[in-house]
Amino acid sequence: MPRLHLHLLSDSTGETLEMIAKAALSQFDDADVIRHFWPMVRSQQHLDRILADIAANPGLVLFTMVSHEIRGLLEDRCRAMGLPAVPALDAVLGALEDMLGQQAKARPGRQHALDAAYFARVEAIQFTIAHDDGVAWEDWEQADIVLAGVSRSSKTPTSIYLANRGYKVANIPIVVESPPPSALYGLRSPLVVGLTTAPERLIQVRRNRLLTLNQAPDTAYVDVTHVNSEVQFARRMFADNGWPVIDVTRRSIEETAAAIINLLKEREAPVANKSLGTKPV
Repeated sequence: MPRLHLHLLSDSTGETLEMIAKAALSQFDDADVIRHFWPMVRSQQHLDRILADIAANPGLVLFTMVSHEIRGLLEDRCRAMGLPAVPALDAVLGALEDMLGQQAKARPGRQHALDAAYFARVEAIQFTIAHDDGVAWEDWEQADIVLAGVSRSSKTPTSIYLANRGYKVANIPIVVESPPPSALYGLRSPLVVGLTTAPERLIQVRRNRLLTLNQAPDTAYVDVTHVNSEVQFARRMFADNGWPVIDVTRRSIEETAAAIINLLKEREAPVANKSLGTKPV
C-alpha cells in the first residue's frame, strides 16, 4: 500500500478535523498515512509556510476553514499543484442551511465557546482524575458513573473518555485479596458498571505492561490460574449486585464508552417518562 501524506488544516483547534480523519482512516486496514496537523491557520503568511510543506510532501488536503479568503488561496494553490483539497464540513453545513433556512455563522472555533457545557466538562474531567483507581471513595455518590473491574480492564482510559463527554466517573479495581469499600454496594445515584474481559486477553495486556515497566514477567499477576480466579471473582460480584456488565475484550474505548452511555440513558428514560406522566414503551 503506498504511503499517503494527509494534511489537516483548521482555523481553530483542529479537534473536529482530527476526529473526522481518524474515523475515516479507521475504515482502511494497515494504511500507511503520515499526518501533518496545522491548527489555527488564520493568515496568508501562516498558510504560505504550510503550502511549502504540502509542496514538499504532496498528498490529500483536508480542511475546515470559514474565511473565504484563506480558503480560496488554499484551494487555488492545491489546484495548481494537482492535489485534492477537501472541505470536511461543507456537505453537512449546506444541508443544515437548507433545512434551517439560514446561513451558517462564519466564526472559527464557534463550537469551543466557553459555555456552561464547557465548564461542566472541565469539572467532570477534574472529578474523574481525582477519583481514579479507587481514590476518594467517600465522594462516589457525586459521580454519574462508577466503573469496576480487575486490573488492566480499561477502567481508566474509559473513565477519561467519558469525562471528556461531560460525565463524572470514578473507578475501582476489583482485587480478590482486597475487597472494595462497602460504600460501593450502597450507591444510589451513580450507575455502577462492571467491566470484564477474556482471561487470555487480560494476560497478554498485563505481560505487555510488565515489559514496559521492566518487571519480571513471571508473577501471579499473569498466572493463568490466578487471572481466571480474578475474572470469575469480579463476575460473581457484578452478578450478585445486579450491575450491568460490558465485555471489553473486542471493544475499543469509544465502543465501551458508547455502551455505557446507552445504559445510562436507558436508566434515566423511565424517570423522564414518569415525570412527564407517560408510561415507558
